[in-house]
Amino acid sequence: MKISIITIVYNRAHCIESCILSVLSQTYQNIEYIIIDGGSNDGTQQKIEPYLDKIDYYISEKDEGIFDALNKGVKKATGDIIGILNSDDFFYKPETIQNIVEAFKSSKADLVYAKGVFVDSTNLNKVKRMYPSDPFRSNLLYFGWIPLHTTIFVRKEVFIKYGYYNSGYTIASDYEISLRWFKNPAIKKYFLDEWVVKMRLGGLSTSAKLQLLKSTEDLRIIRQYKLNGLFTLAFKIVRKIPHYIIPRISGIKETT
Repeated sequence: MKISIITIVYNRAHCIESCILSVLSQTYQNIEYIIIDGGSNDGTQQKIEPYLDKIDYYISEKDEGIFDALNKGVKKATGDIIGILNSDDFFYKPETIQNIVEAFKSSKADLVYAKGVFVDSTNLNKVKRMYPSDPFRSNLLYFGWIPLHTTIFVRKEVFIKYGYYNSGYTIASDYEISLRWFKNPAIKKYFLDEWVVKMRLGGLSTSAKLQLLKSTEDLRIIRQYKLNGLFTLAFKIVRKIPHYIIPRISGIKETT
């Protein structure tokens, strides 16, 4: 079973190498690695070049945004399963992809999702936010529940059958496509109760100045999928608060 990992990047010279090494250090061998660069001018391309012989597809060109770039990667992917690893992020451990593939095989699911953590941008072992998840129940969607997008892995045929990222959204298309999948009873889901990704705080979706735009787009998407409007949006926002509190009160400050 081949798994395609897609990384989109733009001006991330300071972190792209650790992202690449995270993929290359996976114990699972049948990985297709795709990098879509949006025409970086900060040295990112020079950081990628030493690894070109280990990257299955790489292109650097101007795109129309993050979801246009993701669609390019998905359309180039030839794997049975597709996962997204952003340039600021890295896999939780070398066995992560092996465990994801085994979950697909044992569950025969179309979609496998798990848990992730956000770490300090300078101390990568310092947990700042935990993003847990739960076995899927459809009513959870009305209360703002959705798994962390980079913990969701789907079969390529799901994209082919149900469509790609909607590039009409600037920042929230990952939420839209997640609802598209989780609202669809024909897509079999499986929850893998493991931490699979570490994300640096400070990426596009975690930038405070963009939260208003994100909430505006989230509300449009919530209404599109006939959830509970502002009620669902409020719960989606409030759900984040325990994510920051749990590491503090539980004493979990570092992860390896």
